[in-house]
Amino acid sequence: MDFLLTVSRERPGTLSAQIQSQVRQAVRDGSLRAGTPVPSTRELAAQLGVSRKVAVDAYAQLAAEGFLALRQGAMPRIAAGPFPGAAGAVSRPADGRPVRYDFRPARPDVSSFPRAAWARCLRDAVTEISVADLGYGDPFGTDALRNGLAGHLGRVRGVVAERERIVVTNGYLQGLGLICRALAGRGARRIAFEDPSSGEEARIASGAGLEAVAVPVDGLGLRVDVLAARQVDAVVLTPAHQHPTGVVLAPERRTALITWLRTRGAIAVEDDYDAEFRYDRPAVGALQGLDQDHVVYAGTVSKVLAPALRLGWMVLPSALVDAVRTEKLLLDQGTARIEQLAFAHFLQRGDLDRHLRRMRLRYRRRRDTIIAALASSLPEATVRGIAAGLHVTVELPGTADEAAIAAAARERGISLATMADYWSEGGRPPALILGYSQMTEDRLWSGVRELAAVVRSR
Repeated sequence: MDFLLTVSRERPGTLSAQIQSQVRQAVRDGSLRAGTPVPSTRELAAQLGVSRKVAVDAYAQLAAEGFLALRQGAMPRIAAGPFPGAAGAVSRPADGRPVRYDFRPARPDVSSFPRAAWARCLRDAVTEISVADLGYGDPFGTDALRNGLAGHLGRVRGVVAERERIVVTNGYLQGLGLICRALAGRGARRIAFEDPSSGEEARIASGAGLEAVAVPVDGLGLRVDVLAARQVDAVVLTPAHQHPTGVVLAPERRTALITWLRTRGAIAVEDDYDAEFRYDRPAVGALQGLDQDHVVYAGTVSKVLAPALRLGWMVLPSALVDAVRTEKLLLDQGTARIEQLAFAHFLQRGDLDRHLRRMRLRYRRRRDTIIAALASSLPEATVRGIAAGLHVTVELPGTADEAAIAAAARERGISLATMADYWSEGGRPPALILGYSQMTEDRLWSGVRELAAVVRSR
């Protein structure tokens, strides 16, 4: 193990003191971080050309001062700190405290990630990958995954997809950025987003040179009548399960949207982020199935498996294929190909279907639990968006102070979102956005009880 240290008998101080001084400084300036392994005393002595006693004495003094963690039979490591004189060692920010109850929305239960199945698929992908696929290849992705996605999306979401129109991305947000730049390149100027929605999407559009326009959502989904009056060239929406309100785009709104897209010659980006998780209603087919020339279908494994995989995909209208290919090539020349082949195996072998069946049952139990807990502990609230997804919307009485509730919840180690985090304008009914996917039923009960106490204290 290499260690960036040098000692010399011609420098001031003993050899042991020189080692100590360099380690202290590296810890204090942040180049050696807590938990970093360092060489054993035998290795260090051999590397520096000194006696082992020099290294032993240096490590013993550093351990006594709290810089090193030494344990019999284990590799020495930089201690957890705080360290004397280290930057940032004085205090921890309030937001850095441990989370006791994690109600953050749009986060899957990653503890249920199917490690064994994924490991088999990844091992087979490494074993079977061709020499050609180890190169850069097509920036749109491997044929194996794009063929697999075409069949899977047609079967479960009603998407009409040919391999040539599918691009594999590093998650949904990268895909949105590709679309925004491609639209701007062909003359688009304004793009609409649902209100409420996640703010990072509008920032991505602005970075691509498009003006972001907010269009309100009501109980039937996106207000298409307002959209038509805004003179935009594209719209981004979540029709199967609006984020964060949970409403489904009503059939008459879907029809009106398709009519507007064709009349305007506009593009819709359909973010199908968690449509696989539905509990009390039949599946809602993808909007893209109604019009492949004006709808970009976007999906990802972030909610169904884990965000760490960084795999997403888009099914493009033919008119955008060349422009998006150019943008993807310039951006990164393609998404990681070994992981693409592993996911292709995961689809082909039915591992994704089996995982989704398990998780639907698990999430439904947790959904039922949080509804029951809210009815018991916070009966004055109205719970919405319960038919699908990984979160519920909890509307509070009109006098509730969202900001004060969120701040008090953080003080108690409760992490959540509020509707104010998503609206572009104020004056909306106060509401909490509570994810239920990451906690067991027992934790959901106790977390809701404590959250109810916070709400009543404000």
